[in-house]
Amino acid sequence: MRASLRAGALASAVPLVLVSAASAQAQDPAPAPAPAAPAAPPALDLKLSIEKAPGNLSFKGSTWRALVVTDRYVPGTKVTFEFTAGTRRTVKRVTLKPVKDSAKGVVRASYRSASASRVVVRTRIGEGQPAAPTGRETQIVQQFTPSVKAGASGTAVTWLQRKLKAKGYVPGRAGRYDARTSRAVLAYRKVTGMALTTQANRAVFEGLRAGKGTFKVRFPSHGRHIEGDIRRQVLALIGEGGKVERIYHTSPGAPATPTIRGTFRVYRKDPGTNAKGMYASSYFIRGYAVHGYPSVPTYRASHGCFRVPMEDARSIYDWIRMGTIVDTYV
Repeated sequence: MRASLRAGALASAVPLVLVSAASAQAQDPAPAPAPAAPAAPPALDLKLSIEKAPGNLSFKGSTWRALVVTDRYVPGTKVTFEFTAGTRRTVKRVTLKPVKDSAKGVVRASYRSASASRVVVRTRIGEGQPAAPTGRETQIVQQFTPSVKAGASGTAVTWLQRKLKAKGYVPGRAGRYDARTSRAVLAYRKVTGMALTTQANRAVFEGLRAGKGTFKVRFPSHGRHIEGDIRRQVLALIGEGGKVERIYHTSPGAPATPTIRGTFRVYRKDPGTNAKGMYASSYFIRGYAVHGYPSVPTYRASHGCFRVPMEDARSIYDWIRMGTIVDTYV
């Protein structure tokens, strides 16, 4: 009898134990989910360009700047600039700044070197910055000595010719300091009041870089016409709208036989060479002409005409038309 009672008690206790265990499990809190990894900041897109070195060309010893613009501004971000010239490497880290009235960012770094060398500029967003690293941007700047001599070639000559041509002067073979380029330099020197030589020294380069040497058209209302500046001894071919197309070295009338002043029109053209040695002549009044001649010195030497170098004469002759206005003045 006692054995039966103990067995019944144990049997009735088992369900209670199971219920208590299940109830305890139901009351335990669920484990917290693992925290999500923070989202990586989006990479900045950047654009590198060079300032104060048009065409990525600069004089040695001059200061120019690398400019980076990003697609957006992220406070505290630093941009790394690397300037490599030969074995020399300069690194600068500059903080990004906001662009006014824009979501973009901007940063600049200056560079100066006394050597004539090729400078490789690399930029990037540094590691550990508020903005994620981005791809590199690279530019190359060629520094050169701003002076060339007859027969020279290379970067300095290319720069010189491009600047002369932009002002209306007529350089020669690209990349070569030839006779025609030297005459363009002479014409530039005349317009700017420099010594009358063909030397392309630093003064010429600095003048061109500063934008000097513009020929001021005196009669823009005359449309397509010629202006012969007797005092400065240059001949300018002016296109429609009063824009300078070409500027040439010339030798006008000597003091004893001065060039007539006024406004005239071309009335006769002679493509050949006459008995006086005048080549490709365009006459504008009483035998006065724009013509080629073997001797075109840096002083007034003609008998009243505008002498131009033989190598330039045909091109000028072809530009001039019958009836073209010729304005002459001092």
